[in-house]
Amino acid sequence: MTFSIVAWDPTAKPTPEWGVAVASKFLAVGNVVPWLRADVGAVATQALANLSYGPEGLQLLTEGLDADAVVERLTAADDGREDRQLGVVDGKGKPATFTGSRCFDWAGGMTGEGYCCQGNILVGPEVVEAMATAFEATNGELGARLLAALTAGDREGGDRRGRQSASLRVVREGGGYGGGVDTVVDLRVDDHPAPIPELERIYRLQALYFPHPDSLEFVDIDEPLGNELRGLLGMAKSGTGYDPELRDALFRFVGTENLEERWTEDAKIERAVLDFLRRSSSST
Repeated sequence: MTFSIVAWDPTAKPTPEWGVAVASKFLAVGNVVPWLRADVGAVATQALANLSYGPEGLQLLTEGLDADAVVERLTAADDGREDRQLGVVDGKGKPATFTGSRCFDWAGGMTGEGYCCQGNILVGPEVVEAMATAFEATNGELGARLLAALTAGDREGGDRRGRQSASLRVVREGGGYGGGVDTVVDLRVDDHPAPIPELERIYRLQALYFPHPDSLEFVDIDEPLGNELRGLLGMAKSGTGYDPELRDALFRFVGTENLEERWTEDAKIERAVLDFLRRSSSST
């Protein structure tokens, strides 16, 4: 009753990323399917899901087993394995997928370089095939590629019972807010008539508020831009470029709008902050 993709990105900077994207006609699927650990790997457990596959799979990956061995170990110990579905990508990017013989049609999966797609109660194999094609064809950050795969599967019909929830999770060592945790993305749409478009919407907000450092683009605040910023911030249009008064006003704006991940103490403004400020001013 679910379709998912598990993947890694070895090119992510400064360290690799692992991610899981999933959708289902099931309440809060993000609370069930995705399990991830930075530098270890990722697991998706679904169908008549055995939730212990998540933490136990991560522990086996931590112990050094590869994806195939993890799938074999988990399913061999489970008398209900023929009702289960499982996807794993290990710490070196090797994928494995498993579909039990009693999973409801259509059920199955496929693997590619650094990823696996799987689903059950789908309209047909074209769902996972479209997911794989979209993932391979999409450039950019891992989260965006996973979402592209999920969207492609949904367009092919997805879960044939309908739509309810979706989730996207990505981890990278030290990649979370402030660098103290590994969670880069952890977004869930728990109950919605169009969960994947809604997940895409909040992912765009995620990209705005929590950008990857490599995506930041800073613009020098010269005198003309400084005067524009003063007007946008409701200040008197006088000054000499980037002075302490403008710095403080801009700092307050960035903090109020939760854009502090795009802040710099240099005499510059990040491009997305400038665009956000211009849009905010034009809408009032």
